Amino acid sequence: MLLAAALLVTPGPLVIRRRMRGASDTSASVRRSGLRTDPLATASALDVFAVCLAGGMSVSAAAAATAPSAPERLGAVLRRAADLLALGADADTAWCPQPGEDTDALARLARRSASSGSALAQGVAELAEQSRQDAGHTAAAAAERASVLIAGPLGLCFLPAFVCLGIVPVVAGLAGDVFASGIL
Repeated sequence: MLLAAALLVTPGPLVIRRRMRGASDTSASVRRSGLRTDPLATASALDVFAVCLAGGMSVSAAAAATAPSAPERLGAVLRRAADLLALGADADTAWCPQPGEDTDALARLARRSASSGSALAQGVAELAEQSRQDAGHTAAAAAERASVLIAGPLGLCFLPAFVCLGIVPVVAGLAGDVFASGIL
């Protein structure tokens, strides 16, 4: 009877495979969403782009090499620019800013570099450093905000405890001495 119950309750190989596939899909989606929310992902992708450019790669090849490891928005801009530059489009067309994109600084830098002939690698490296500093400032602001938000509940918990354990016994002891001495 126990063996029959165990066979009825135990999942079959198909269910186990489905569960394993679902677990790997969720872990992959967590990893992908972790890449999107990483505040330093843009800076590291820009660093890769700058190193590719400094190594002598063409702008289209460097953008194509950087796009797979870049965050979604930056990767889309880099892929689009790499494709258009490889097809022979001018820099103004390839690096035109997309509506709602936060990669305007890179597009402006690339267009300016193409029109003036200045080195793009140094500008991209500076842009990566600026992105890293912005992420640091954002993290510091979040930590300061958390410390302020934590102070309220801590005060609400510790202040009554301090009054009950620190002030009330002292006042009670002094009141007992005052009433025992007959002053009042």
